[in-house]
Amino acid sequence: MPTDIADTPPSRTALAIRHLGFEDLGLLEPLLHERGYQTRYLDVATQPVDTALVRAAQLVVLGGPVGADDTDRYPFLADELAALRARLADGSPTLGICLGAQLLARALGAQVTPGAAREIGYAPVRLTPEGTASPLRHLAGVPVLHWHNDMFGIPENAQVLAGTTTCPHQAFALGTQILALQFHLETPTEDIENWLVGHAEALAAADIHPAELRRAASEAAPGLHTQAIATLTEWLTAATSDRVPHAVGNLEGQGFPAVRHAAAGRGMSCQSRNLDISGHCARSSLANPARV
Repeated sequence: MPTDIADTPPSRTALAIRHLGFEDLGLLEPLLHERGYQTRYLDVATQPVDTALVRAAQLVVLGGPVGADDTDRYPFLADELAALRARLADGSPTLGICLGAQLLARALGAQVTPGAAREIGYAPVRLTPEGTASPLRHLAGVPVLHWHNDMFGIPENAQVLAGTTTCPHQAFALGTQILALQFHLETPTEDIENWLVGHAEALAAADIHPAELRRAASEAAPGLHTQAIATLTEWLTAATSDRVPHAVGNLEGQGFPAVRHAAAGRGMSCQSRNLDISGHCARSSLANPARV
């Protein structure tokens, strides 16, 4: 069960920044508990951002239906970004998922741009050579849950680990401690009904019937759960055992391959071709984007 951070030393706290109630730690929560961490949620829309975000031993920045650039509409995002910049400056273990990954990119100086098309459904990502040498190697050929419209640019010194035809930036890493995933490994397939109800407007806008995603979730479940747990377990182990504070921009020798992505890639637009990711064409426009 989540706990109040006041009851737990920062060295044993795993903090999850939550933007939407049903987008929670999912598969990650028991993995964190197995490692002796107490989990706490910061519902950032209604709770103030404080030093707990910077001090927590593990930080997971979860998804949500707002944009990483929407600080004028949602002022809490500005406080969240400022706290993330402070945390990332010393390479503290941090995982960003979907909107969370986009916020990590923003905090690290990269842009977030609209994608060529909304991605909603289950489909594999293409691993780069660096991705194949990372914990994401467990995901080769495995359908994962996509539910987003925007794409992050790649921060300076970061490595691109995975992509798709529609969105070539699906994952990046800085050393072993900082990992950003545009897709959702944390969501158990049995929880998909919460998404179908909570994001009903996005499905309607994309002309996707909920039954299609129920079927895709059921088909993906056996392999996805096993490989998602393997990926997350390997990353958690590396992020804690290899914990060496470092300044962003000076990441040699942190455990991932030395090939770097050029800083000129920041803000790179997605390719224009649409992607069939759950047995149907995405059929979506950029209106009413889903950024979760």
